[in-house]
Amino acid sequence: MRVLVVEDHRTLNALIASGLRREAMAVDTALDGLAALEQLAATRYDVMVLDRDLPGLHGDEVCRRTVAGGAGTRVLMLTAAGTVRDRVEGLGLGADDYLPKPFDFAELVARVRALGRRSTPALPPVLDNGDLTLDPNRRVASRAGRRLDLSPKEFAVLSHLLAAGGRVVSAEELLERVWDDATDPFTTTVKTTIARLRGKLGQPPAIHTVREGGYRIGER
Repeated sequence: MRVLVVEDHRTLNALIASGLRREAMAVDTALDGLAALEQLAATRYDVMVLDRDLPGLHGDEVCRRTVAGGAGTRVLMLTAAGTVRDRVEGLGLGADDYLPKPFDFAELVARVRALGRRSTPALPPVLDNGDLTLDPNRRVASRAGRRLDLSPKEFAVLSHLLAAGGRVVSAEELLERVWDDATDPFTTTVKTTIARLRGKLGQPPAIHTVREGGYRIGER
């Protein structure tokens, strides 16, 4: 899942972003509304966590333009004002969900995940291929009944490959959907992560390399 966090409070912005990355999400950040719109124009995001009370270009306007753009990005609006009227106004702007500050981080994660499921085609609750299974909500993966100890990026790569249903997934697609803007597009991080993941999955090989294509899970 690719998420954009738009929050002008630098510390809170960093905390939300780092927490979501620990949940195996690819996260970019913006500190104001104009920067958010620039990133939305360049990258497809599943979910935007949007502070309503932004300086400069207000969060309301960011929400309006995002919805009008028709990109399908789901909007979770945050605000320090938690009255029913505020919630109604926020949802009336086109926001998909609303969370007043202060909030419990577990609830934020649950709401982001729920919106992410709405922004993409429906997937089964548990992804599987052969003896390999992955539960995105519980963040548990196993092979032949053996639980796999995966890093957040390894888990996200495996999840994306399984969700592809045998389709070949390019390194560029993995870089876009699993990593964030801070990643060098010429890096070998995808190849390195795939290599580590293969080692943890064991034999027989589950991830196949398609020459000049990318990677896929399933029979050749």
